[in-house]
Formats: sequence, structure tokens, C-alpha cells
Amino acid sequence: MEWEVKQLLPLLNAIWWPFCRGLAFLSAAPMIGEAMVPISVRVLLSLTLAVILMPISQSTALAIDPWSLAGAVATAEQALLGLVLGLAFHLAMAVITVLGFLLSSQLGLAMAVMNDPMNGSSSDVISALLSMFCMLVFFSVDGHLLFIQVLGGSFKAWPVGAGLATLNMETVAYNLAWVFSAALLLALPVIFSTLVVQMGMGLLNRVSPSLNLFSLGFSLVTLFGLFMLTRMLSFIPDHYLRMTQQVLDLIDRGLKTGAGHV
Repeated sequence: MEWEVKQLLPLLNAIWWPFCRGLAFLSAAPMIGEAMVPISVRVLLSLTLAVILMPISQSTALAIDPWSLAGAVATAEQALLGLVLGLAFHLAMAVITVLGFLLSSQLGLAMAVMNDPMNGSSSDVISALLSMFCMLVFFSVDGHLLFIQVLGGSFKAWPVGAGLATLNMETVAYNLAWVFSAALLLALPVIFSTLVVQMGMGLLNRVSPSLNLFSLGFSLVTLFGLFMLTRMLSFIPDHYLRMTQQVLDLIDRGLKTGAGHV
């Protein structure tokens, strides 16, 4: 029995590092890391990915005892790497979420709140609709395979035990400005159109105050905004795929930078 345990220890040691990085990555990644996916499912997926990626991680990993202080530090490094990679994928989805909030507040639909099973909280209807729409687009282009590809490439760029000297987390933080600018550019057509309608209603109310057009202004702005939203929905998938490609380029530059220092 003792001999069998000694044989299993190297195998468990090889699985442990990709399991920690994969679990942190899936917990921070969009869609799979949401509250609608049970923790047990993410753990099972992380264990499966650890077995699949074990040859890649073993070929670049340094010999580290997981029960030592260096092993604890290496475990924290794997969790941090997986967290940063998962948050990078969240950038494109964050643009769509901010876009939904901007449109909801502009159309007067911010009060229309529904239960969000993804985050375990409540969100406006437009944000939930756009998020589900982009989820379908992401999985239709095999986005889940991109997760595995990026996770496997990370072991070549940042091997286990090599440290985090080449990990540039400032790049991910600076791209938060890109999230707000991209969401604002997408929402500008609807914002400008509804602003024109509101200005026109204000001018008509000045010309003929007896019509009391402000009582109808809210409904007209909402209807016109929904019409503009239906016209804009056909362009959302292309913009989302373009933003996802930009995030992949960001991760690819980080992987190449890390691999160049190995």
C-alpha cells in the first residue's frame, strides 16, 4: 500500500499545478465563471483540463515540492495567473454589460429589473438580453476551445515555478479605459437619436404648451429607443467578435513576452 502511494505522489504533483491554474481561470472567466455554473462543475472541468494539459505543464515545470513553502508560493502563483487570464476574457463581456446599462438609463428602462441567474443578482433587461446574445455568439465560434488554447499556452509562457516577473498586470488594468470607451461608442447612436427626439419634443412643447407633450415624451423616447436598439442588434455580434479578437491579441502579446524570457 505504501509503495502504491509513493507511485501516486508524482502523478498528483503533476496534476496539482494545472488544476490550480485551471480552477482560477474558469472561476474568473466569463460564462463558465458565473454563478449559474455550480462550483462542482468548475472543479470537475478543472480536473479534466489538468489531466489533458499535464504533458504540457510537466515539460516546462520546475521540480517543486507541493508540501513545502516554495510549493505554497507556486500554488498562489498559479491561482494569480489563472485569475488574470480569466479577467482578461471578461473585458469584452464587460463592454456589453456597460452598453446595456447605458442604453437602459437612456431609454428609461433602468427600472425594468429582472433576476439575473448568471450573477445571482438583479440586472436590467437590456443588459441581460445583450449578455445572453453574446454568449450564444461566443460559443458558436468555439470560444470554449479558445479557453483551453490560452490555458495551454500559458504553461509555455509562464512555467510552474518560474515566477511572475514577466507577467504585466498593468496592461489588463489599463484596458479598463478601453471598456468604457468601447461601450460609449456603441451606445452613441441610440443616445444621440433619443436626444434629438427629446429636443424635438421640447421645442413642440414651447410652441404649443397646451398639448402637454411632456406627458407623452417618455413613451415616445422609449419606443424610438427600442426601434434604434432593434436596428443596432444586428451589428452587436461583429463588434463583440472584434473586441474578443482584441482581447486575444492582448493575451497573445503577454504569452509571447513571457515565452521570450523563459
